Amino acid sequence: MTPLAPRLAESLNGALHRLFAERPGLHLLGEDVADPYGGAFKVTRGLSDRHPGRVLSTPISENGLAGVAAGLALAGDEVVAEVMFGDFAALVFDPVLNLISKSVTMYGRRLPMPVVLRCPVGGRRGYGPTHSQSVQKHFVGMPNLALYELSPFHDPYGLLAHALDHGPALLFEDKVLYTRRAYADGVVDEHFRSSLTGDAPGWAHVTPVDGAAPDVVLVCPGGVAHRALAAAHLLRERGVTAHLLVPGRLYPLDIEPVLPLLERPALVAVAEESTAGGTWGSDIAALVYERLWPRLRAPVLRLSSADSIIPAARHLEDRVLLGERHIAEAVAERLDMLKTGAAVVAEPVAAPVVRSVAEPVAEVAAESVLVPLAVPLVVPKLNSNDTHYLVTGWLAEDGARVEAGAPLVELETSKAVEEIEAPTAGYLRISASAGTEVEVGAVIAELHELAPPLQTAAGSRPGSEAPATVAAYATAGGDEPPAAPAQAAQPAQACPPAEPSPADRRTYVLDRVQRGTAAVVSRAHKEVPAAFTAVELGVDPLLARLRLLSEESGAEVGVPEAVVKAVAAAHDRFGHLFGSLVDERTVALAETPHVAVTIDAGRGLYTPVIRDCASRSIADIADDLMDFRMKAWRGGDFTTSELDGGTITISINTEADVVFVQPIVMWPQLCMLSVGGLRRQLALHDGVLATTTVVVLGLAYDHRVVNGAEAVAFLRAVADNLREPDRLDQLVA
Repeated sequence: MTPLAPRLAESLNGALHRLFAERPGLHLLGEDVADPYGGAFKVTRGLSDRHPGRVLSTPISENGLAGVAAGLALAGDEVVAEVMFGDFAALVFDPVLNLISKSVTMYGRRLPMPVVLRCPVGGRRGYGPTHSQSVQKHFVGMPNLALYELSPFHDPYGLLAHALDHGPALLFEDKVLYTRRAYADGVVDEHFRSSLTGDAPGWAHVTPVDGAAPDVVLVCPGGVAHRALAAAHLLRERGVTAHLLVPGRLYPLDIEPVLPLLERPALVAVAEESTAGGTWGSDIAALVYERLWPRLRAPVLRLSSADSIIPAARHLEDRVLLGERHIAEAVAERLDMLKTGAAVVAEPVAAPVVRSVAEPVAEVAAESVLVPLAVPLVVPKLNSNDTHYLVTGWLAEDGARVEAGAPLVELETSKAVEEIEAPTAGYLRISASAGTEVEVGAVIAELHELAPPLQTAAGSRPGSEAPATVAAYATAGGDEPPAAPAQAAQPAQACPPAEPSPADRRTYVLDRVQRGTAAVVSRAHKEVPAAFTAVELGVDPLLARLRLLSEESGAEVGVPEAVVKAVAAAHDRFGHLFGSLVDERTVALAETPHVAVTIDAGRGLYTPVIRDCASRSIADIADDLMDFRMKAWRGGDFTTSELDGGTITISINTEADVVFVQPIVMWPQLCMLSVGGLRRQLALHDGVLATTTVVVLGLAYDHRVVNGAEAVAFLRAVADNLREPDRLDQLVA
């Protein structure tokens, strides 16, 4: 099996470690960058422990940390500074403009300013208006300042080293890339490959495997590269060949190496996540016009996000931010216009803004409305455990016009809340209100081609008022949030209502995640007669091996990852502990151990599943766990498939001073293993009193299937896998 390339967050971390080893005068500044936190996105983990005195966690002052970085550079040091979110780069604008960039040339001689400000940017993480922006355009054209952008095609070490040597610089890092992997050895997927062209850091040129000439060249910075690639696949299905050009450096712009590639296609398109106006893409278009005007076959198509603030709700965020379908549709439409000879105006195209009101419905007499056969909205089977779900809220109002694929309703399962999309376009007629429990296969709404006659509270047909859809504050009319429709279903909030009565002040409503947890644990205690046993083991050799393994693999490998691997390795000997009880006499065995892990980031408890643990490396398991932790921290944007199918569960409770944890057994599983916190204690070793690190492993098991002796044997097997580094080495491959 070809080893997977590391995730880009890990590659960035490895690049920083390498630079610190190579450059003794290098410093790192930022908020919460020191261990054990290691930065908001864990890019700086391990640096402060390995290089004490060179890594400084600063106060919450981006302006201040930029000023300190400038002072260190003027004194002859090199500095990488992390701005926790790129949105806060507005606070470093003044020192960057008036001190850092000007210091290069304003003292009568050219001074080196090896300062790189790292800026995580971009949306699609549900962080809302002030933590999701792409601010690159605000720094374009500043004298002496270079701008770089992380991409899956460029080596992070190469970008950082080039930026330090050609600084001062900003390195923009789209946050969605942190959990994605780089493309290795020029292989993108079965249809596309990539190569670098031009001097370092160069341009990535993504081309079809068959070498077909392009109908369109999509020029896109690194954060949009995946969406542009997905658009290229959509266009490929329409018979349109697309190439991608992804720059490593945004400014100063070296367009010479790619000019021959831009004069070939029928269309050149520039795609970026920022809003239109004064953008990097506009600079690209201007340079293309200057250099290739006689050979251009059409104006450059500029694609941007909608002129709006960025909502936190995922489905609304997708409508505001430039996506693969926006890119594909705009390109296809422009190419169709070129084929028909229609006039084309070189204006920027933005993703459509979320509308706050649906299109008006024509007023006709109720008796004259012809209602064709409606398309039913049927409750799908969302997981293998549940037959009924709760309608937590509708995302469009009864009577609203919705488009195919639009999110319509949220259904709560025992493990997650799932959005159900419209199977076709039409006018929505709801038959199951919010708060209703519905079974799989039930019809909860219909979509009509024509607007059906609706009944008001008084029983009369509505007038010509347009029905409103539930929308975000990102509206076509401005930044003020629209009033919520009277019938819009509101999700339960884990807080008292406004103006509570004295009694209300002593109560609150469980949020939907906690209600899901309550359903699972209630069923566990009701249906599973569980027993419990625990063992204690010393883990000093294990911890030493895990530190070395983390350095070798670039993954953050700790005790939880090792326990997952050790539990999976016991599957061959204790297969029935990974099974499920079909009836009072029958146990269904699992061929492969799929290990669920409890994760609580303070926003609800989740149990995502790590698949096929026995055959995967411990580094890959660490990658999955890191991805799951980030999803939990973002509020739990798990898919049902990520939460379903576990054959055994591990309850991780590794906080300091946790002695042991007695877990439950999550039906239909038979066992849950718990991991307590690391503790230091005194012990005799060969007659000598010394300190050692221990951890307690506990096992709750269904006593109908598993007996105490089997539980102890299973725990000993897991402990043996963890206790001996040589045995662990056999498990990490």
